[in-house]
Amino acid sequence: MSRPVAVLVGTMGAGKTTAGRLLAEALGVGFLDSDHAVEAHAGKSVQDIFVDDGEAAFRTLEREAVAAALESHDGVLALGGGAVLDASTRALLADQQVVFLRVGLADAVKRVGLGAGRPLLLGNVRSRVKQLLDERTPVYEGLARISVDTDGRTPQDVVAEVVGALGRLDTSSPRGSDYSTSGEEER
Repeated sequence: MSRPVAVLVGTMGAGKTTAGRLLAEALGVGFLDSDHAVEAHAGKSVQDIFVDDGEAAFRTLEREAVAAALESHDGVLALGGGAVLDASTRALLADQQVVFLRVGLADAVKRVGLGAGRPLLLGNVRSRVKQLLDERTPVYEGLARISVDTDGRTPQDVVAEVVGALGRLDTSSPRGSDYSTSGEEER
């Protein structure tokens, strides 16, 4: 059984897919986005799954895709923002190298724009993003061994910090030594 070298979590707009691809490249491993795995399995987009089948059906597919990836993917895995809301997924993440990409409201809203293609952002995008940040941030923080702020930073800067933090984790204990930064430390 293999396991990911890093599992990226965070809300939409945190940069999980962009940073994940760059991180995988920097580490010389493969990249997998759980939303893309769900789409490949379902044969349709996340947005179409939400519209055609509902959020509950999507969450079931997501839970299955994440569980399969945690068992078999040995690269970088980026989870959809809501994947961590499932208790069984959180349990599977307990012994993983979870990296929380933290984003503030202003940057998240700027990055997601009008929310096109994001079914959870129907209506007032700013209000909905704030609600998602408020609900999910404590869950991300509770799972993370590494936390990195992404506000106002390039994906390359974020990835460089994640690579450094992965190298500093004490892997001898189940959770290791957690690492958190605001992106302002000396490099």
